[in-house]
Amino acid sequence: MTVDISNILIFKTNIRTEFDKLRIKNVLDASLKVLKWNIDMDDVDRVLRIVSDSLTPDQIISVMDYVGYECAELE
Repeated sequence: MTVDISNILIFKTNIRTEFDKLRIKNVLDASLKVLKWNIDMDDVDRVLRIVSDSLTPDQIISVMDYVGYECAELE
């Protein structure tokens, strides 16, 4: 899969544990609009990267808020 870097959304989150990661995995994997995602659990900002050609940062923030996690776009 070739990834257009303009389609990578990057966020600071408060995801802390593997349980947290599993909770968001279920939500992100269920979305057909999320092509790929990962979380850098070693980074102090717990950086979440999402590849999508149709989701906006506000939509991702809204989903993360819905499942109980803080999320802010990084630029």
